[in-house]
Amino acid sequence: MRRVSNIAVCLFCAPLLLPASVPAQAEKEHSRPKLVVVLVVDQLRADYLEKYSEHWTGGLRRLLEKGAWFRQAAYPYASTRTCVGHATISTGSFPATHGIISNLWWDRESGKMVTCTEDAQAQAVSYGPAVKGGESAARLVVPTFADELRAQAGAPVRVVTFSLKARSAIMLAGHRADAVTWHDETTGAWVTSSAYASAPVGFLQQFVQAHPVEADFGKSWTRALPASAYLFEDAAAGERPPAGWTSTFPHVLKGSADKPDAAFYALWERSPFADAYLAQMAASAVDALGLGKGRGTDYLGVSFSTFDLVGHHFGPFSHEVQDVLARLDVAIGGLLDHLDRAVGPRNYVVALSADHGVAPIPQQMTAAGLDGGLVGTSDLTAEVQKVLETSLGPGQHLAPASGSDLYFAQGVYAKLAGAPEVMEAVVGALLAAPGVARVLRSEELRGREVTDDPILRATRLSYYAGRSGDLIVVQKPYWLFGVSAHDLGFGLSTDHGSPYNYDTRVPVILMGAGVRRGEYQTAATPADIAPTLAFLCAITLGRSDGRVLVEALAPSRAEAPLPVH
Repeated sequence: MRRVSNIAVCLFCAPLLLPASVPAQAEKEHSRPKLVVVLVVDQLRADYLEKYSEHWTGGLRRLLEKGAWFRQAAYPYASTRTCVGHATISTGSFPATHGIISNLWWDRESGKMVTCTEDAQAQAVSYGPAVKGGESAARLVVPTFADELRAQAGAPVRVVTFSLKARSAIMLAGHRADAVTWHDETTGAWVTSSAYASAPVGFLQQFVQAHPVEADFGKSWTRALPASAYLFEDAAAGERPPAGWTSTFPHVLKGSADKPDAAFYALWERSPFADAYLAQMAASAVDALGLGKGRGTDYLGVSFSTFDLVGHHFGPFSHEVQDVLARLDVAIGGLLDHLDRAVGPRNYVVALSADHGVAPIPQQMTAAGLDGGLVGTSDLTAEVQKVLETSLGPGQHLAPASGSDLYFAQGVYAKLAGAPEVMEAVVGALLAAPGVARVLRSEELRGREVTDDPILRATRLSYYAGRSGDLIVVQKPYWLFGVSAHDLGFGLSTDHGSPYNYDTRVPVILMGAGVRRGEYQTAATPADIAPTLAFLCAITLGRSDGRVLVEALAPSRAEAPLPVH
């Protein structure tokens, strides 16, 4: 029977629980793992582990049964976005500390929208066709666990990360790494950055050439399980499949022509074939670089993005989401089995989490009699612009909005400080819009005093001065920010980015060397992963908001669970 811990740990006192609080005897008894593996399943909600796991028999099942599963884990902040979550997992800190507030935001200095990883000083290094632009972790203001590991290990450390998304691979790695690789949806090329390598990495070049993505052209994504194994209605209201597919299986991987093109690569990324490919690529890195076989501790990070891409189109109750998980269970199982053979089950530790969850499709909520809908960003800015023109005269008084963040044009916020009645009118116009729950001003978010207001607390943890908006708009539950009140945008059916449970509650599971298996009901966040891994590797994180998950540490490696096949 699994052990269940009921230790009460205050989530917001967690930063006080530093590695020094770990019992000295436990620190003496554990030894460093040879390999640290961090797996992120983009958009994996915590409730999926209960809801959809009945037929899992592979890696996800193994992690649930053999790992330390923190069942109450959740992000305590509001900006539940991909780049933010990956930065939190890798640094052990929240957006207010690590500086990554969203996937993109308005940059006041340059006067343009910027992504979390774009870098004009870097160039793309492609394993195939030329790719424009450069990416790096330059906007991440604290080191990652992998950065600290390289600096403190006292022995050579290899850092390798993979994802379909640049922001995911980069944030898992940090500022320096041996191989950081992602996929370019437009060209189909695998890519890295000059921030990490001046030329394609040899073993990856060989792998990509030997395993072309184009080999999947024309294949069909069909159900992995009998139709009766899937919960909920198929082809439900509000689903918006990507161009070229319908809301029902099978889904054929074809492009707009009779050969692979951008349309094909987009569908491939939205199929389980992409997850399987990433797992195989990661296994090849273990072999080619001898990860886990050197004097130091190596680091492997893999973020599986397909689940997020599929979830945005088909929603959390879809058969497609359930099927991706069933197949990902197999892919992760194959990777863990490979690590057992190549590194040894006693020699590595693995952490599994997600960067965020996802909201149900609004149409499905309203059909069930609940409130839900779209908050049109363009509608909000138009109303605010009207208020400001009435009070300040003609002119463009707003910068482009980014989701929940509303930015005033340069100098306008200072004017409003002297005209409180105008600011009240702006806030009133926003609160009058359907789906808006709260409007918070930047001066409210700079404070760090203790508050019992959960929305204020969550938004403060997401706020980074100089990057976040002048006003933060918080939507009501089951409401999403869209390009308008009638269109979410980008052909999607649902989204994330709120402080509500469906977005914040995600898995946190540790398994392997130094970890005590069991189910734990203690408060935890994904920010606790990096401090716990740091303790296991006998290093210190310079800045961290998370805590060491001491309740899941084995007294000695001899008590760490071994896999049962």
